[in-house]
Amino acid sequence: MGAVIHSAPLIVPVSRPPIRDGAVAAHHGRVLAAGPRREIRATHPDAEEMRWPGMMVAGLINAHTHLQFTRMAEVGRQSHDTFEDWSSAFDAVYFASADTDWAASAREGAYLALRHGTTAVADVVTDVEVLPILAETGLGGVSYLEVLGDTDATWAATGRDRLTTRVRESGAVGISPHAPYTLDTGVLADLAVLARAFGLRQHIHLLESVHEREYTVSGTGPIARLVRDLGFDFQILRAGGTGHGPVAFLDSLGLLGPECHVAHGVHLDAGERALLRERHVSVALCPRSNQALGLEGPPIAALLEEGGPIAVGTDSLASAPSLDLLEDVRLLRDLARKQGYRHPDLSRRLVEAATAGGAHALGLGTGPGRIGTLGPGARCDFAVFAVESGGRNPYDTLVEDGAGRCVATVTGTGRAGRVHPATLSPQDIP
Repeated sequence: MGAVIHSAPLIVPVSRPPIRDGAVAAHHGRVLAAGPRREIRATHPDAEEMRWPGMMVAGLINAHTHLQFTRMAEVGRQSHDTFEDWSSAFDAVYFASADTDWAASAREGAYLALRHGTTAVADVVTDVEVLPILAETGLGGVSYLEVLGDTDATWAATGRDRLTTRVRESGAVGISPHAPYTLDTGVLADLAVLARAFGLRQHIHLLESVHEREYTVSGTGPIARLVRDLGFDFQILRAGGTGHGPVAFLDSLGLLGPECHVAHGVHLDAGERALLRERHVSVALCPRSNQALGLEGPPIAALLEEGGPIAVGTDSLASAPSLDLLEDVRLLRDLARKQGYRHPDLSRRLVEAATAGGAHALGLGTGPGRIGTLGPGARCDFAVFAVESGGRNPYDTLVEDGAGRCVATVTGTGRAGRVHPATLSPQDIP
């Protein structure tokens, strides 16, 4: 079978400037070429064409979510004054959910993500039955096996063997050492060793709470009390802290590097942002989740000005109102302006963060089958949005009007791709 052409009045391939009356030629789910429609049709005269309405955009990448918590939206709908308040509310519901079908919950989340134009995710997996869901639904990305709650003693007794067995049996390519305050110091250090030994990506929650710094520096504060209430006897608590902030603490244990990306970073200071840049660590920003927990949101203007790698995530429905990534992109634009970012490239850079930036964070931004762009050799993942730019900058149009207006998502599997319609499919288009 030959190539397939996907065309639209406007294409945003991310790997190059937007193309009006553009087209992408693909074969077996890989992009052969992207350019003006007349050129693509001339070089592939026998290809079947699928004509899409509106704006066709390289698939969005949700760089931080927990799909399995889709059925915990009741927690996200509650009002929370602090991260610690939310954490207590979350734990109460999660630990009372023994009968929840987590695979079904994750499946619902995957289809919600696809419905909003997301084609790949960084999915943190707490319960192992969730692991097959990405492949089953056609979502790309990385599943990160979550590790939390182990002391050095429990890790040596059972935790390490449990994780290594799960990695071998599942073929997982990522692990998530949950956060600096949910694992003992020796466990965190050993996870860095295991990640390198198995060639695993890593994903860590970092500085979501303003009190996280107090915890790692002196072993005190609200997070320390929360950890003690959960019954964890960690070295940091016994030693009265490490004297280091959370970023320096993780770095001292060997966890930070280009194979790792972190989520949130709400309270990163200038020195910590510089260290993450030096270590080539991407930060996945989840501003709607932050605001639901009573937080102001990340220092997006500084991150953009300084040039550190960033991506965008929604977190789960347990802390966000939807899995529509463009809602977070729009809020990041508003936050950046409020924080003083005045450069005209704002929308473009945020769209890049939600596509190529997410691919970079997941280690999937280079090589054959890469994601996040629509250039030759990339996986043919894209979303179609019912928006028209007219004379406006296409990036501004997408950021301002794209949320809630995805009409179809295509993931690069099979000859013509796997179509996930939101409201229509190519067969519905005149």
